Amino acid sequence: MSIKSDIQIAQEAELLPIGRIAETAGIGERYLETYGKYKAKIHYDILEEKKDRPNGRLILVTAITPTPAGEGKTTTTVGLADGMKRLGKDVLVALREPSLGPVFGLKGGAAGGGRAQVVPMEEINLHFTGDIHAISAANNLLAAMLDNHIYQGNKLDLDVRRITWRRCVDMNDRQLRSIVTGLGGRTKGVPREDSFDITAASEIMAILCLASDMADLKTRLGRIIVGYTTDNEPVTASQLHAQGAMAALLADALKPNLVQTLEHTPAFIHGGPFANIAHGCNSIMATKMALKLSDYTITEAGFGADLGAEKFLDIKCRMAGLAPDACVIVATVRALKHHGGAAREMLDEEDLDALKRGLPNLLRHVENITQVYGLPAVVAVNRFPADTEAELALIEEECRKLGVNVALSEVWGKGGEGGIALAREVVRLCETPSRFTFCYDDDLPIVEKIRTVAKRIYRADDVILSPAAEKKAYQLENLGFGRLPVCVAKTQYSFSDNPKLAGAPDHFTITVQNLKVSAGAGFIVVLTGDIMTMPGLPPVPAAERIDIDERGRISGLF
Repeated sequence: MSIKSDIQIAQEAELLPIGRIAETAGIGERYLETYGKYKAKIHYDILEEKKDRPNGRLILVTAITPTPAGEGKTTTTVGLADGMKRLGKDVLVALREPSLGPVFGLKGGAAGGGRAQVVPMEEINLHFTGDIHAISAANNLLAAMLDNHIYQGNKLDLDVRRITWRRCVDMNDRQLRSIVTGLGGRTKGVPREDSFDITAASEIMAILCLASDMADLKTRLGRIIVGYTTDNEPVTASQLHAQGAMAALLADALKPNLVQTLEHTPAFIHGGPFANIAHGCNSIMATKMALKLSDYTITEAGFGADLGAEKFLDIKCRMAGLAPDACVIVATVRALKHHGGAAREMLDEEDLDALKRGLPNLLRHVENITQVYGLPAVVAVNRFPADTEAELALIEEECRKLGVNVALSEVWGKGGEGGIALAREVVRLCETPSRFTFCYDDDLPIVEKIRTVAKRIYRADDVILSPAAEKKAYQLENLGFGRLPVCVAKTQYSFSDNPKLAGAPDHFTITVQNLKVSAGAGFIVVLTGDIMTMPGLPPVPAAERIDIDERGRISGLF
């Protein structure tokens, strides 16, 4: 008997009309804007109507450091929600939108997997409701207005060598990392060096996810710094009179998207920043909407806890006034053995020694969540058929030493039924007192915030700043940005800034190449190691496997 692919399972599912899902979530028809039969946008005015309703519980799902063996964070998030629904709980999911870059690149789809998916899977992964395209358009409108201003006489005295605003596209395209624009003669523009980011790394993506309403969105857009004058003064989007038109392009994108899981649990999917080059969380608006509409909201943050969870807690929760009630840390036996040095082709073989060597990665993430942030936590082991009882027992034994329980998650094959044990533990944790605190204080200088994250979360010995980064830190402090949180752009494959250092490395330093203020988003981007904001495609991109037949049925998404 062949195992069905994720897309086959999704295409065979019987979906409920989105109006029924909205009714289940307590969303009135006047707030519902349907996009076909199974997708809708929810108008943010519902937040005003529900403002007096107490918030439900907030559960964060994060994971160990990613490996090619896979972890299953989104799958666990969806399955946990369905498991809680089977326990009779009032629950909503709040996730990010997939970017076309990873869909066509290395990762593939990002809507969960197996029996724990959000649907319609193909539409969520491909275009969805057009939010990311709207963000690209707003980003590139600002770029066009900026270059037009320079071409038309440059009244603001922008230094063309110090333009910081980049164009973007929602695709992995290394060819666009460094380009020259404005060639071909005087009427073609002013020649200058330029570059592209992937849309998930655009500041406008972060702004959309951190905005509380339309007025806040416009204010944040106006604060975007596009470059500096010849006198070293920042120039903003509001000085180009761009924020109104940009907000108009984002008017529909600001509204959260509603879909459903395979078991018809309501799910908000909104915003899609990456956690290695941005802050890696879904929108504040969708999260707050879910908290007002349900007793339990389950959300996830990108990549490992050192990236997504750190930014969820130190940036999103700080800005939105949120405090999680519990945290789920997802791991797999296979991934931990990979961290322990086991060869990829041997991951299905029992190897307690490799597992012992890899376990410190999980335990470090657990310690960070429970000791640095003071949150109740559970380890969810996303079970694979080859996992042995001895391997599972070893993980449970080591986690118990830190006072954390382990729950097996079998949601990929069983859906909500396979998430009931995890759901019970999460419900229990939500009744446990939380001592939530941030990793660092607002009033620390920029460099000390970076050093605090590096030492407390990554366990680095120290931070080394390049001369350019030191100069930028001094400049940003003088410009009044010193109280902003830091958003560290770092490889997802290691606690360090070296992707080859797996497991739980120690005795390393973090190298900061440069800093960039995202004044609209409200944080300072810290570029470490060789991190890039425009990924490239792998040798065999996932796009080579994706196809569509004459009936319009898509295949190859996974």
